[in-house]
Amino acid sequence: MDTTPPPPLHSNVTSQRVLCGVMGLLLGGFGIHRFILGDALGGILRLVISVVTCGVGSIIGFIEGIIYLTKSDEEFIRIYQIGKKGWF
Repeated sequence: MDTTPPPPLHSNVTSQRVLCGVMGLLLGGFGIHRFILGDALGGILRLVISVVTCGVGSIIGFIEGIIYLTKSDEEFIRIYQIGKKGWF
């Protein structure tokens, strides 16, 4: 009986944490960080929210950028790249 643990699910996934975090901080209102994660709908939603609120809604992307940068690479991959979590 083999007792070795299974390999992690994200063993071949490269973390996009820093890139998404910085884009969230700088261009969060445009949803660039969501497009990088492959979430086109999320990126478009953030862009629409920013336009409708005259830029005030861009705080959502800024907050997401901070959240991304405070996560570890493993946690970011598990939650946002594999799990595809959409909001915060």
